[in-house]
Amino acid sequence: MNKFQEVQQHLRQQRRHWLVTGAAGFIGSNLVEALLKLGQRVTGLDNFATGHRHNLEQVRELVGDAWANFDFIEGDIRSLDDCQRACAGVDIVLHQAALGSVPRSIANPILTNETNVSGFLNMLVAARDAKARFVYAASSSTYGDHPGLPKVEDRIGKPLSPYAVTKYVNELYADVFARTYGTESVGLRYFNVFGPRQDPHGAYAAVIPQWVAALINDAELRINGDGDTSRDFCYIANVVQANLLAALAPQEAVNQVYNVALGDRTTLNELYEMMRAELAPRFAHVAGHAPRHVEFRAGDVRHSQADISKAATMLAYAPTHRIADGLKEAMDWYVQDFARQGRAAVAPSKS
Repeated sequence: MNKFQEVQQHLRQQRRHWLVTGAAGFIGSNLVEALLKLGQRVTGLDNFATGHRHNLEQVRELVGDAWANFDFIEGDIRSLDDCQRACAGVDIVLHQAALGSVPRSIANPILTNETNVSGFLNMLVAARDAKARFVYAASSSTYGDHPGLPKVEDRIGKPLSPYAVTKYVNELYADVFARTYGTESVGLRYFNVFGPRQDPHGAYAAVIPQWVAALINDAELRINGDGDTSRDFCYIANVVQANLLAALAPQEAVNQVYNVALGDRTTLNELYEMMRAELAPRFAHVAGHAPRHVEFRAGDVRHSQADISKAATMLAYAPTHRIADGLKEAMDWYVQDFARQGRAAVAPSKS
């Protein structure tokens, strides 16, 4: 039995009260689902700025009777009162609420700062007062312009976007609170997370769900630059694992930041071909689809790959899904979601 299996077994035997912020979002709803399936008591907090009620409805369908252990608060992390109300009686906070997206932060740096910095500080204060362990979503954007590969936690460069600034400030605040107030926190630097319930719509949709939508609908699909840009794409199941391991990690592993990724690199061109191969048997038109290359995007780094040895050593983190495994599972969900929402503009292949 590996460490993650031990943690799951422990949770089935010992119930805790968890708060998941951003509970109606992509990562948050997957955490809510996992915790409820393990018999935990969960409170969710969300203001639906980027999350969706239908994500929680899907979780409700999947967890059955365990839904009775879930309480939802519609609130905003920019309100300290909302944060303190949500943290009441909580043992562990999984803080996922944020305004993601580099382009969004460039377009609206003030709103990004209000949510990701002021909102983060509110949550940190509320968790401190509740004496709850605080596991938070950090970001690979913190590495900025540091050229080294793979990315190691203690070597970062200058931020390349307002979003990156906010996520680095989160780490600084968490460290200061640990030394000043004795709070327990763990930062998880996510690398390009993907999976079910990741929104394919909107101006700031992540690349994988956006491309799935384009391929299914035989629409224009844009690749920024020459397509040789590479990323360490990480399936949502690996992120759920990292959060649960961090939440129950021993004291010596607390008040640290960790990379959460595969420790691998996939170029955008390779990703496109993998996705096309997954969808071609289901949608006949996909075989003839071709992407359009456009200019590089401002604020983007050229290559990103994580060193996950620290998380492996300190948290016993061991990814269960490689990118191909994750794409297969995610693709099933996306195809079903498009059918359920009636959004596919073309008929699936009969083959």
